[in-house]
Amino acid sequence: MTLDVDAVRAFVTVADLRSFTRAAEALGSTQGAISVKLKRLEDRIGERLIERTPRLVRLSARGAVFLEPARELLAAHDRAVASLTAVRRHFRLGIATHVGGAEVPTLLARLSAHDPALTIEVRLDDTRELLAAFDRGDLDAAIVRRGDDRRDGEVLAPEHFGWYATPDFVYRAGEPLRLAASSPSCSIRDVVTGALDAVGIPWTQVFLGCGSFAVAEAVSAGLAAGAFSSRLVPPGTIEISRKFGLPPLPASEIVLLSTLSDTQSRDALRTLAMAFREHRPTASGARPRFRNSQMADSPI
Repeated sequence: MTLDVDAVRAFVTVADLRSFTRAAEALGSTQGAISVKLKRLEDRIGERLIERTPRLVRLSARGAVFLEPARELLAAHDRAVASLTAVRRHFRLGIATHVGGAEVPTLLARLSAHDPALTIEVRLDDTRELLAAFDRGDLDAAIVRRGDDRRDGEVLAPEHFGWYATPDFVYRAGEPLRLAASSPSCSIRDVVTGALDAVGIPWTQVFLGCGSFAVAEAVSAGLAAGAFSSRLVPPGTIEISRKFGLPPLPASEIVLLSTLSDTQSRDALRTLAMAFREHRPTASGARPRFRNSQMADSPI
């Protein structure tokens, strides 16, 4: 049996995005063309791979079994194609420390598998620093929190924040709220302190960490409270906004910025966006937590 690589790619993309429309956008095709490719693949295999209803797109039992081998087939194909050229390209990617979480290793692995001839240079930093580097041309692409003063970029996901501390954390009304922060230049820190100032809650910064890991450990140890993305919060902590009457924090968006326009680079960006969305937790799913081996979602 010989399988059509484009049809297999269409299947994997539909499986990842759970949508024929989004798969067509990611592959630069049309919904009809994606459907035709998938139908031909299913006819070739003799099995239904995707179950499709007006309200739901999901893998069939056979599709779930076939998905990982299909990924391996595409990766092998892409490596073979990439080996035909000796030209190595560089991809300078910035990821904001308050954005990158457990999905970061997957993002980089997916990029590497997509194009073995691509040398990936990754920079982790605060959104402000990455935006400045991107605007200077020091970065080809950046995954950051959308700033209030710009509307460019492809939206990857919404981002919601909450206040977190250990269950035994003590805070009394009228006293300064003890905060942990990752950097004085962190834009989200300004949002947090601004929210407290707006409702007249005093605060004091008792921990300034060099990176997300350190701040997460400080909050988990009960030293201070911190504001984190609801995607990832430090272990052993709870949401404390209602308990202590803390103000709500405004939602934001995670966006992908890029100046790349050539076909190979655009393909790499689509791969990056799909990998990021694929590893976002569902609304009904369990929220992932920090582990020592994972990059922490940056607190404030």
